[in-house]
Order: sequence, then structure tokens, then C-alpha cells
Amino acid sequence: MTDTLQKSTLQELAARLEFYRELGIYDFYRRGAAATVAADSVLAGVATDSQAQHAVTAASAATERPQPAPFSSSSIPPASQESTIPRRTLVSDQPVPPLVSFAPVLPAEQRPAALAAVRELIGECQRCQLAQGRNKIVFADGDPNAQLMFVGEGPGADEDAQGLPFVGRAGQLLNNMIAAMGLKREQVYIANIVKCRPPQNRKPEPDEANTCMPFLERQIEIVRPRVLVALGATAATYLLGMRGSIASMRGRIHDYRGIQTVVTYHPAFLLRDPTQKKEAWKDLQMAMSALGIKAPSRAPQA
Repeated sequence: MTDTLQKSTLQELAARLEFYRELGIYDFYRRGAAATVAADSVLAGVATDSQAQHAVTAASAATERPQPAPFSSSSIPPASQESTIPRRTLVSDQPVPPLVSFAPVLPAEQRPAALAAVRELIGECQRCQLAQGRNKIVFADGDPNAQLMFVGEGPGADEDAQGLPFVGRAGQLLNNMIAAMGLKREQVYIANIVKCRPPQNRKPEPDEANTCMPFLERQIEIVRPRVLVALGATAATYLLGMRGSIASMRGRIHDYRGIQTVVTYHPAFLLRDPTQKKEAWKDLQMAMSALGIKAPSRAPQA
């Protein structure tokens, strides 16, 4: 029984790493000391700006290594030509924070400053093609000590204009969903996979999402919510390393680095198909249960 479980776990890990490899993410492990020093220096404020910048640059250079040989596992289907995702050349070599830093849990009073440090590190970002058409970088909104965090796909036109996530029609619906849970928007934390608006609100390209994900991961690491809610398939894909439909990912609790994670429909999709609001409410009830919040018996009218 133990051997079977161990084999299943290894196959799942191999499949996930293969998926990350397709997305162009190669350096989740074997990081040098420079990467940890860079992240901790920036967030803890123990280094000067020039020292922190130098450390992050050194970390980025240290992690440039050849793609590791693929895992061999009978459980991993061969990637078809259509599913192969090429890695593009970025328009800038500006540093990004390490994907994994394993920083300790920050005291509540230090989290706002730590998040501000991440925002400062982003700067007027030119790391990917999305910078060419954006108006404002959309960092996040909400409580740095929130127990519940929502992650969407990317900013839309209203968000790009205001510099805040979920402020358009989809944002109004998300506010209603949060209120139905018995919470206020100010009590949760809201962010996106990418922080610049994709042209015509298209899905982010893999290189765009991969470039922005380290910043989101640092945000999650700092806030340390008890529950994450992935809004839509794109958010679920990049948070969980899973490729599939929303239907295949809904209905159960996932794990994101020890954080209980729920997948549900994006509010923009619910505006197009209001019949799915009841299903989304079921997902929110799972999140409420994980938070210890008593869920109303009836779905809210939104």
C-alpha cells in the first residue's frame, strides 16, 4: 500500500514538473544562496537599494542553466506539437524575484512594508510585451493580513485605467460575491496572474505569465492567506500547475504550498453565463467552510 502511494505521488510530481517545463519554468529547485539573499534583502529592508538590486541580478544570472532532462514516467502522455509552448525572448533583462524563497512568516505589522517592497521591485516594469500597451500597473488591493485571497487572470480596461484589480463590471460582481460570504472587500486580498492588461483582454501568453508569477508568489508568501480562490482557468493553471477545464478542477480543495485553494468561475464568465452563479456559490461555500465561516443555505442574488 505504501509503495503504491509513493509511486502515485512521484508520478504526480513528475507530471507537474513536466507541465512547468512546457510553460518554460525550469528553476524551481537547486537555487544558490544569492537568490535567497536577494529576496530576503529586498523584503526585510536590510540592504541598500543598490545592494538589493545587485543581489537580485546575481540571483537571476545564477539560475540560468540548461533545461534539465525530462522525467520518464509511463503516466505522462507525450506532449503533442499543439501543446508545446515556446519560450519567447523578453524585451528586458530587469531582475525578477526568485520563484521560491521559503521566507519565514512575517509578523502582521511588517507585511504592508514587505508588499510595498515587492511593488517597488516591479517598478515601471518592461520585462514582457504587456508593458507596451498598458496604462497602469495593477498590483493588488485589500488587506495585507487577509485570511482569504482571490487571484484572477489579468486587468481589464477599467483596472488598467485605475490601477486596481476588479473595479469594472466583473469587479462589482466579485464585490457581491464577497459580501454574500459575509465579508467586505477590505477584508480580503485581490491580485492577478499578470499585472498589466493584455491587448483586447486576451489570455496572457505563457512568457508573460511566467515573468509576472514570481511577484504574485511573493505576494502570496507575504500575505499567507488561509484560503486562496482561483478565479478562472488561467489563474488555476498557473497557481496549481494543472491543465484542464474549470469543470475538472472545481468541486474539491486543492493545495498551493500548504494553502487550501478553491477553483471557481471568473466573474467575467458569470456575467456572460449567469446560470453558473449557483455553481460558483457552491465553490465559495467550500472556501467559507475552510475558513470556518457559516454559509447561508441559499445562493445570493447577484
